[in-house]
Amino acid sequence: MDIGAPGAPAAPVSPGAPGAGGMQLPGAPPQDPPGPAQQPPHACLHPCLSSPGASEDTSSQEPAPSKDTLGSLRPQEAPAAFVSLEEHEPPGCSSRELVLERARAACRCSPRGAGASLRRLLPVLEWLPQYSPRTQLLGDVISGLLVGIVAIPQSISYSLLANQDPIYGIYTNFFCNIIYAATATSRHASVGSFGVLCLMVGQSVTRHLQLAGYGDSSAALGDNSSSPRNGTEACDRSCYAITVALSLSFLVGLYQILLGVLQLGFVAVYLSEPLLGGFVTGSSLTIITSQMKYLLGLKIPRHEGVGSFLLTWVDLFRYIRNTNICDLLTSLVALAVIVPVKELNERYKERMKAPFPIELLVVIVATIISHYFDFQQRYKAAVCGHIPTGFRKPTVPAFSLFPSLALDALPIAVIGFAMTVSLAEIFGKKHGYAVSANQEMIAIGLCNLIPSFFYCFASSAALTKTLLKESTGSQTQVSGLVTSLVLLLVLLWISPLFYSLQTSILGVVTIVNLRGGLRKFRDTPRMWQLSKLDTVVWWATMLCSTLVTTEIGLLVGVCFALLCIIFRTQRPRATLLGKVSNREIYEDQAAYKQLSSIANVKIFRFECSLYYANKDYFKAVLYQKTGVNPVLLAARASTEPGSGRGCWGAGFGCLRQAGRGAEKPAADARPPCPEMHTLILDCGAMQFIDTVGLSVLKETHQDYKEVGVQVLLANCNPSIRQRLREGGWAGQAGSAGGQLAFHCIHDAVQFAERWHRGDSQDRQAAPPDPEDGTFQVSL
Repeated sequence: MDIGAPGAPAAPVSPGAPGAGGMQLPGAPPQDPPGPAQQPPHACLHPCLSSPGASEDTSSQEPAPSKDTLGSLRPQEAPAAFVSLEEHEPPGCSSRELVLERARAACRCSPRGAGASLRRLLPVLEWLPQYSPRTQLLGDVISGLLVGIVAIPQSISYSLLANQDPIYGIYTNFFCNIIYAATATSRHASVGSFGVLCLMVGQSVTRHLQLAGYGDSSAALGDNSSSPRNGTEACDRSCYAITVALSLSFLVGLYQILLGVLQLGFVAVYLSEPLLGGFVTGSSLTIITSQMKYLLGLKIPRHEGVGSFLLTWVDLFRYIRNTNICDLLTSLVALAVIVPVKELNERYKERMKAPFPIELLVVIVATIISHYFDFQQRYKAAVCGHIPTGFRKPTVPAFSLFPSLALDALPIAVIGFAMTVSLAEIFGKKHGYAVSANQEMIAIGLCNLIPSFFYCFASSAALTKTLLKESTGSQTQVSGLVTSLVLLLVLLWISPLFYSLQTSILGVVTIVNLRGGLRKFRDTPRMWQLSKLDTVVWWATMLCSTLVTTEIGLLVGVCFALLCIIFRTQRPRATLLGKVSNREIYEDQAAYKQLSSIANVKIFRFECSLYYANKDYFKAVLYQKTGVNPVLLAARASTEPGSGRGCWGAGFGCLRQAGRGAEKPAADARPPCPEMHTLILDCGAMQFIDTVGLSVLKETHQDYKEVGVQVLLANCNPSIRQRLREGGWAGQAGSAGGQLAFHCIHDAVQFAERWHRGDSQDRQAAPPDPEDGTFQVSL
């Protein structure tokens, strides 16, 4: 295949002729014909590159090369004005051998390898021997104490959200902090009960309680004396609820560990920031709705499934006349105290060494007031009830529940590891240390799997506690151990003191901690200015999570985000490029001013990979931007009167009628295309092309060739050039058709201009005879 000659063979040249193997472009030093020793060791792509000395157009100082000169050059006979690059030899080992080698390495056991594997599984073995109590202990202790103080009311309130007794929320936060400290690579992430996960756990628990015949109980939390309604005496409602929750936590942890072991941490990248933001906001609205009945002191059933958000608000307004005035006033007072103080904490957080623990103070004061004024007996206010001390005997998950919980556990596992990995990476980057996404998934998986034997429900990294932990001087996960120590004190001695704590106060604590999710509404106008598609993803995920269900909202968000990616690639931006004055830079003519066009050369940029979904759009926008539809042009020329008259195709696509022999068509007759003689496709934005995309490129090359326009490619990456060579671009498979793929646009423009000038001079010197059967025009 000739350099720059798509599809047409070159005229034969004798060894002594000017176009033989030793012929170079004018001005180039003579070279000896390449011998057998100079042949490349394997078939490879030889892209055309201008040499450094030929980066500028030197046609004014040297005569233009003739078409015979260009047409006679072979891949091994590149002129001095161009250089050929030879690819590296592909690796000799096959994929099967590579898999076997990795399997042998994984199964190979040695003391050193076992120690390295243990340190990877338990990062605490690496950082604990290097721990410096003098410089790190004080910050970790202060941070751990503050996080533990905040975790006490959150543990109790989020238990309410998960449809569990308060003691199980304290269990969850206690165990997962210990396990995460030993297995995590993050130094600042704080794990425990997370509002969104608790909501999803509560929805699954409520659904299974209804299936088991318990229905929705309005009994106070901690009241374990309710008689079972399914005819069995082995397990009451509270017992069955925690059985469902711990079995669900076991499956969540199992999923997360499998994802980490299989190195599937990249799955988190499909949960984009707009998607997660919309999901958190939608879940926050659902959580607030579910807590409103506690603020009002209403006893209404907990709705689940599609439309639960609207049904809950309908019930709230239906039974609004039954509002408990004591609970309502207590909630309003608590909101009036907590919200302003938390706003002050955020506004002056840089001046304050630690935020004021207003939530714990409100919980303590409210418990004391409720106890001494006997709100439960006087005003029928709902309270937490008895919270036991100590630990219960370990148990095992209910394996009979696994089939019905398997699907519920999947979105919880995905959201849990996505939040954990994202928070770990954010603070790891901020403080300059590496975080392993796969190890973080294993860590949070162990935080869900192991505590499931100790009556715990699903957990993950929590944003509010992580921000508090990082801002109060935490340097290692020793602060997590201090937090567990604080919760241990609550478990052993303090928890019975919360007997008189009103559930309305817990609802207020839950709602106040969701302010961050609601504030994202203020970011949507700015998001709309930056990316309309991202804003649509945010709103679609938020609305579906709120109005349908959280699980379906997450699924819809993922599918919608993927559809937006497909939409972006199916109809990408396509432009014509112009040249910056006196520079070798080509930019979008529609975006920038003062760009000059190249005469009779069109440079087309398609800002996306070329594959089956956008093949039709590629051809349509190419014809629209260039103003030349070769298919219609060829069809019009074939139907015009006299179109069978003899003619010969000029290099720039114009037909010139032959002086004689008009009744006989030329061997390579082409319809006229006066607008351009060369089309350059800028492939710099193409990451890949599939087989359909390659076929489209070949069709485009052939269609434009029929109207006398040569097609050149520029800025092709190595994988695309490999695909072009294997697919037979501008030639047979494995041929040197890649010689029409240039490494930059300027090289392709220079080649097109030189070829055009050489072709024009040849025609002026000796116009060919179209009746000559041996005459062939080569582009």
